[in-house]
Amino acid sequence: MTVLGEPPNQSSTAAGSGALSALAEGYHARTVRPLGSCTVAGHVVKPYAIEAPGRTVADEDLRTALRIAADHLASAHLRGSLGLAVLLVHAGGDGDYVLVHTWIEGYMSDLAIFTGPAGDADRLRPGRTGLAPCVWEAAVLGHERDAFTRRVLDGGGALDERLATWRGDVLEGEVR
Repeated sequence: MTVLGEPPNQSSTAAGSGALSALAEGYHARTVRPLGSCTVAGHVVKPYAIEAPGRTVADEDLRTALRIAADHLASAHLRGSLGLAVLLVHAGGDGDYVLVHTWIEGYMSDLAIFTGPAGDADRLRPGRTGLAPCVWEAAVLGHERDAFTRRVLDGGGALDERLATWRGDVLEGEVR
């Protein structure tokens, strides 16, 4: 098949093999830890720590992330929030990240990403337009998508039972 005028069997080097090779070479597992569940700005929130090698998410990092989440979730009803959210606190190799993922009406979700320099929680700011989760964050959000559909949407029993089961369905260990 010819795409945009390229001849068939075009080598993939046009895709940036140098950059792809560098990514593959530096790729590694990261540790994911669930941090319980809590209520923030009227939402049941499941926080997670994601830690690059040599980095940890400390209690202060979680407190900062919960403050950011509270500010973001305070107006979530305007975006159709259903009252369930996932909070990712990522001590990354190149900086710190906080992601607030909220389930909203119409089987959709809302995502806010905050970024800042490593170890400087006071400088976390909304990420640039178009920024999406990295591969490790996407692994946790993929688990959470499955947990939401299995435990809440497809789950049996009363809603309170479904939510309790959802809160207990967490990802822990290394993700790739």
